[in-house]
Amino acid sequence: MRASPWLPVLLILALGAYLLSQGQPTFTLVPREPVVSATLPGTLPPATRALFEQARPATVRVESLDPQTREAGLGTGFFISETGQVLTAYHVVSLGRLFQVSTLEGRTYRATVTAFDARADVALLEVQGRGPFPYLQLDSRAPKVGETVLAIGNSGGDFLQPRRGRLLRLGAEAGRADFPQGTLEMNAPLAPGDSGGPIIDSAGRAIGVVSYISVDGSGQTRRSYAVPVMDGDNLITALRTGEKRDAPVVGIVFDPVHSGLTTPAGGVIGRVVENSPAARAGLRGSAYDREDKLISLGDVITTVGGERTRDANEVIRAIRGAEVGDTVTIGYLRGQQPQETRITLVARATLPGLRE
Repeated sequence: MRASPWLPVLLILALGAYLLSQGQPTFTLVPREPVVSATLPGTLPPATRALFEQARPATVRVESLDPQTREAGLGTGFFISETGQVLTAYHVVSLGRLFQVSTLEGRTYRATVTAFDARADVALLEVQGRGPFPYLQLDSRAPKVGETVLAIGNSGGDFLQPRRGRLLRLGAEAGRADFPQGTLEMNAPLAPGDSGGPIIDSAGRAIGVVSYISVDGSGQTRRSYAVPVMDGDNLITALRTGEKRDAPVVGIVFDPVHSGLTTPAGGVIGRVVENSPAARAGLRGSAYDREDKLISLGDVITTVGGERTRDANEVIRAIRGAEVGDTVTIGYLRGQQPQETRITLVARATLPGLRE
């Protein structure tokens, strides 16, 4: 992934964390007893420590796996109902087909994805087990800048450990169109594995779902970001009613090195996904020789729906401004020849070969 214009590096949490490989085509997830830390961090103030002990039983480790591709995800989630609804980040479960959650008391449950919003990076799981489960209530008020917040997650090999910080900004923009917008910005030291975990206010209510981080040149977390959630808001209402809102795509992977640097500037296609709308429209990616040296650049997308697009980020933003099923006009250069095509957008989940 290319860094956003104003963040040194953006990492979607949970990348690089994998489940153990097991089995063949009939693979099933096997429960693994979590290692529960008996000693809580001694750096927490008494009030925060009490809050952590109260909220920790409602948080879970979330694991996902696609047995065909062997792609896996590891993150965090939290119960939002006593019947077993678990809120987490969509990117933790987006590549999986099998899911399980592990609780503080050492139990492991299978789960299914019942709803999601890909653009908001939030998903809802349903645990296959008998409740009642401990759960976190969602706040009904908007958070305030400056308040202390608590995150609980699974990064660094920990199991449901606290990360404390302060809320710095509301409505933060990611700087990248393929990341959620309008997030809560914090200085809590989050890392891969914490994704999908709760952001908890001083009253013990969840106000956000951890989504992504920015890091400095040494790899240390600079800022953390969470999707805001409120009891009864449009996002939570849609998830509770089972809506599945996928991101619209055409089936292209951009060249992160050359996009935005051509003349005229545009989003350079690095690869076209097989059997995608882009492939059927005849769009072309970059060509390489046997030594992986660039022979020729792919098509350069300069407009989407009549809107000027100067780099890959602007192309993605324009496409995500439409809906699955919409038909958009894409203008591009092949060499120096301007061309145009009309493409109907499809849901990202329908293109397993797409890994943007």
